This record gives sequence, C-alpha cells and structure tokens, in this order.
Amino acid sequence: MSTTPMTPSQLLANLTEWGVKFEEYRSWRTHNRDSATGKSFGPVSGFMVHHTGSDASDQRALLYNGVAGLPGPLCHFGLAQDGTVHLIGWGRTNHAGLGDPDVLRAVVNESYDQYPPVDNQSTVDGNDCFYGVEIWYSGGHKMTDAQYATLRRLAAAVCDYHGWSAKSVIGHGEWGSPGKWDPGMSAGRMMDMAAVRADVQSTLDSKVATPSKPTTPTKPAPKPTTPAKPVVDLSKVESAARTNPPMAGRTVTYSGVKTLKAALIREGLLASSDTDGHYGQRVVKAYAAWQRKCGYSGAAADGVPGWTSLRKLAAKRGFTVVR
Repeated sequence: MSTTPMTPSQLLANLTEWGVKFEEYRSWRTHNRDSATGKSFGPVSGFMVHHTGSDASDQRALLYNGVAGLPGPLCHFGLAQDGTVHLIGWGRTNHAGLGDPDVLRAVVNESYDQYPPVDNQSTVDGNDCFYGVEIWYSGGHKMTDAQYATLRRLAAAVCDYHGWSAKSVIGHGEWGSPGKWDPGMSAGRMMDMAAVRADVQSTLDSKVATPSKPTTPTKPAPKPTTPAKPVVDLSKVESAARTNPPMAGRTVTYSGVKTLKAALIREGLLASSDTDGHYGQRVVKAYAAWQRKCGYSGAAADGVPGWTSLRKLAAKRGFTVVR
C-alpha cells in the first residue's frame, strides 16, 4: 500500500481513468493548510465522507474559503447534486478534525469487521492523513443518486491508487467528533457505512482484466442452503422500547423483540427465562448494558436501540437490522 499523497497530476489521471466527472476550481492545486499549520499532508491512510449540511446548489466558495474560525480549504473534493466533483484544495485541508487513534489504527491495518471500533476519543488529527469529500446536501435526507454513484467511483479511484480496500473509507461520524452523524440519510442518522463500503468494494472489484482467452464455464456444485437470518426492524423495536414498559402486564407490540432478547440472553445480559416479546424494564436495563459495552454512556446508553449499537449486536448474534 502506498501512503504518499497523490500529486495533482496523478489525481487528474486517476479520476479520468475511473470515469469521474470533475471540474477544477480556482487555484486548487496549491490551496491547502500546509504552510499555515507547519504540517504537511501525509502519510495518507484513508478517505473520509462528509455532508455539508446544506442543499445549496453551489458550495464551492464556502468550501474553498472556509468559515469564521475554520479557514479553507474545508475538503479536497466537493460533490455536487448532479454528480460532478469539484476540486477544492490539495494538501492538508480542514475537514476531519480530531479523532480516535483506535479507529485510525483499524483503518490503516484494515483490520476491522463491518465497522471500526467505537470512536470514543478525539486525540489524533485526521487532517494529516485523510482525503475528504464534502457532499452538497443537508444530511437530513438521502443524497442524490448521481452523488452516490460518483461517491462510489471517487472512493474507488482513491483506494485503487493507494492499493487500499474499501475498509479505508469511513464516515465522519465514525471518526470521533462528538455529535457528528455525517454522511446522513435522515435527521440525526448516519448512513450505514458498512453498506457504503460494500458498494465501494463492488466498484473496486469491477475493475478486472479481460481474460486473454475464453474459459469454458463449469457447472458449480449446488450450495447447501442456510436458514435465513431473523430480521429486526429498528423503528418497530425502538417504538416497543419506548411504549411497552409503562403499559400494564407484559404487552407485546412487535414480535422482533424476541430476537433482540435472545441476543441479549446470549450476551449474558438478560435472564434465560425472559423470552417473550415484551420490551419491559429488564430489557431496557439489559440493552443499556449492551450500549455501555459498545462504549456509550449517559443519555446515549438509555436502553432504547439505535442504529449503530443494534447493528453491532446483530453482527455478533446472527440477525439482520432494517429500518
């Protein structure tokens, strides 16, 4: 793997090779924070995805100049609603901020499963080591299809140059800035970055050499069937967590609670006899204990399932989460 940042010329050649539509903005090739901070960009370790928090159709000047207290450039790439990449700066840019050293180590080594470790520290400067793309949308809704298609190719182009897999791609909300949830897909909710990485990896894998001669296809041996994983709907189990405890008796409002309880039992957080579909106070306490195991505390460990903590439990205990 190469950790030396691309030169502007290498970047343009790589974007062209991957079919990424781009436009150059002002003096982007020399626009950076290297001299101002006394730090150079690199060695590089990954590619970070952000949303700007605005649906404005032209955000080049803002990203180039910066805002009060945070001078530009604020990223390397600005991604417009029509899927065009605008080149904003090259070198060190103000986009990542401080993050978790455990997350950086996992990205450098590409040593994690679906998600990096919990980002519970902010001690490493990500501006030193991450390329950054700011996608022009609020985050309170999904980005456009054109933006997502370009994001896949842009991330693949960067990873391909450095010899990285898609595990070198992370969202800002996985890095360590408190309260960050970008790139978002609805208000306060980050996209499932494991799914984004899977799409980027699929894009990377599509770049294969054409065989020199055709091969004779062989009939594959039938694969053994495996039982489908149980499915838990986040919105329904979250509603059960908020409405069941105050109700009289052992009210059942969503059958998927049984799957959640079975996982908590296997974690040793809930009594083995508690197997019905009621999301009572014992389940609230058990799930709060799971959230604390995931690194959350205070109001973030309230016993009501959230997207990230529930996905972690699902990955460990064999069920699927939808919303």
